[in-house]
Amino acid sequence: MSPSEAERHRVFLRQFTANEAAIRSFVRRLVPARADADDIMQEVSVVLWEKFDTFREDGNFRAWAFGVARYEVLAWLRDRGRDRLVLSEKAVELLGSEAAEHEPRLERRREALEHCIAEAAPAQRDLLLRSYEPGARIAALARESGRTEPGFYQWLYRMRKLLLDCIQRTLAKEEWS
Repeated sequence: MSPSEAERHRVFLRQFTANEAAIRSFVRRLVPARADADDIMQEVSVVLWEKFDTFREDGNFRAWAFGVARYEVLAWLRDRGRDRLVLSEKAVELLGSEAAEHEPRLERRREALEHCIAEAAPAQRDLLLRSYEPGARIAALARESGRTEPGFYQWLYRMRKLLLDCIQRTLAKEEWS
C-alpha cells in the first residue's frame, strides 16, 4: 500500500467510525428489522469505501453517507419487492429526507444522553446499560440488584426520568451558549 493509499484509508476510517452510529441509526429508521439494517450497513460500508474517491474532502461525510445509505435501502427494497411488508420507494425517500433533516437534533440528543449516562454512578450505569442489552432478563437483574421485579421496573422508570431531565438540561445549556 502506497503512502497516499494508506493516508486515504486512515481518513476514511476516521470519518466512517465517527459517523457509523448515525448512519446505522439512519438505516434503521428506514427498514423494519434490525437484521436487515445490519445487512444493509455491510453494503453501505463497502460502497462508501469503494466510492470514497468521489467524496470531496471539504464535504459533509455524514450527509454523503446518508445519500449512499438511502440508495442501498432502495436497492434492498427493489430486491425484496415481492414482500408485502416492505415500504415503497416513495415512502423510503420521504422517510430518508425527514431522517436526514432531523439528524443534527438527534445527534445532539445522543451526545447529551452519553454525557448523562457517564454522570451516573458506575454501579447504576452498569445496571442500566445491562438492562437494555439484547436478551437481558429483568428478573435476573432485579435479583442481582437486591430489588423485586416491580421494584426494578420502578428504578428503571426513575433512571429514565433522571436521564431525560439531564438531557433536557444539557440541551438547554447548549441553546444558551
